[in-house]
Amino acid sequence: MSDRKPYRNFKRREPSQTIEQKVESFIMRNSKSGFFTKVSTIPYKFEVSKDRTWDIVGELLSNGSFESVHDEYSGEMKLCEYGKKYEIMELERKRKREKYKSKKHATEK
Repeated sequence: MSDRKPYRNFKRREPSQTIEQKVESFIMRNSKSGFFTKVSTIPYKFEVSKDRTWDIVGELLSNGSFESVHDEYSGEMKLCEYGKKYEIMELERKRKREKYKSKKHATEK
């Protein structure tokens, strides 16, 4: 017989999060990192239907903890934590500017 030790440190897992909670934490995490979350990525990332996605987005927006912005070029809806809209927009603009500058310098050399 083997002399294996029993799993003494085995802990019960908490019940897994619902899809709504997963989506909510994903959007919060993106907002804290300085990014918007496009609504079109939610069905692919969480494997839910588009109708279900819009139900979840509607619930999150009605709770008041998130706000939405529409992309100026594609018109796509993007979500972020309430009160972070302008901060993230500024970060996006800086990233685009840096990307443009790095491309410009790379083509000049």
